[in-house]
Amino acid sequence: MTYSQWFKQHGEKHAKIMQKLTHLSDNEVIEYFRFENMVEKEPDFCPLYAKNQQCHNMEQLNCYLCACPHFRFNDDGLYIREKRIYYSDCSIHAKKGKKFIAENAVHQDCSLCLLPHKVSFIQKIFKREWFAMMQECNSIALQSPQGKD
Repeated sequence: MTYSQWFKQHGEKHAKIMQKLTHLSDNEVIEYFRFENMVEKEPDFCPLYAKNQQCHNMEQLNCYLCACPHFRFNDDGLYIREKRIYYSDCSIHAKKGKKFIAENAVHQDCSLCLLPHKVSFIQKIFKREWFAMMQECNSIALQSPQGKD
């Protein structure tokens, strides 16, 4: 599955859940997306739910975002550096972020970053429309960074 396919599919699943929650306040919606509640009420939202497994080891995991609005991707590549195509990156260069480096490709590894799963962060950027919060994630142009090869 490509980044774009996952992004579209996940946004559609999110929208389907949100249609059921129109009667809830913003804080109640955020609360609804607690990991424990989602495992019980929305088992198809995440493949890890079937194993009752969290994507990040944290006490109060919230699944509202599931992805991060600072994640940038392009299935054709964001830029080329040192003869490798960067397919994804972190726009804020989070301290806990890492890179998965292959021979010709680099992908952002967000597995240690907890930011998008914290209620305080979600409350700061909250919108009921997931695609509106994530609109800057899918970058459209392959470009070389300032230090061209």
